[in-house]
Amino acid sequence: MKNTFFKEKTKDNKLKKNIISFTYAIIAALLIRSFLFEPFSIPSGSMYPNLKVGDYLFVSKYSYGFSKHSLPFSIPLIPGRIFSKEPKRGEIAVFKTPEDNRTDYIKRIIGLPGDELELKNNLIYINNNPIKTLKITEEKYKSFEVDKIKETLPNNYAYDVYEFKSTILGLNTNNFKKIKIPENKFFVLGDNRDNSQDSRFIGLIPRDNLVGRAEIVFVSFDVEIGSFIKFWTWFPALRKDRLIVSLLPEKENE
Repeated sequence: MKNTFFKEKTKDNKLKKNIISFTYAIIAALLIRSFLFEPFSIPSGSMYPNLKVGDYLFVSKYSYGFSKHSLPFSIPLIPGRIFSKEPKRGEIAVFKTPEDNRTDYIKRIIGLPGDELELKNNLIYINNNPIKTLKITEEKYKSFEVDKIKETLPNNYAYDVYEFKSTILGLNTNNFKKIKIPENKFFVLGDNRDNSQDSRFIGLIPRDNLVGRAEIVFVSFDVEIGSFIKFWTWFPALRKDRLIVSLLPEKENE
């Protein structure tokens, strides 16, 4: 009887230890996800050629400070924004779209508070000055012929974009009237300029909606062959050239 009692007590102690260990693991994972790094996957082609459908990336949560959107399900435990840091022009940011303050979008930050910004015939003007552009090559995106163009912003951050060679009927993505960006708002664009829902359509992004900065693609799968959730397709679907790819914009020599 005594042995049975001790055996049951030992089982209870093991169960309690396992529950405590599991709880600690969950808390640690939530803290890492909320305040350090969060994994994201790319579901659409709006950031080609720099982000592809099937990319899995890490976003740093501390880069722009923290708001309720840093927390799972945007739990309103953080008032406003704390430890706020200014995004740099040219960085790729994840944010909650102002349309519903819930859906994650990923775009490139082009306009900062206080800027005057407009688009004329595919060319971005910031404070009345056109940014530098250089055509790199001609490529194909799905069935579309595109120009691959290098853009260099006023801070000398450079990156490549796609521009469709033919205008899509009824969709004006080449022009955007001049606006003055107010305090605590940002203007974002997709790198796939004619295939992106960005500030031209969803408006300016409030500072409090920023979730984090895209840092690296750590793995990528060709979704036409397989996916991350189908482990038996990993090897044939793996894009070997997209392992640990930095997403920070390169700085051109001044």
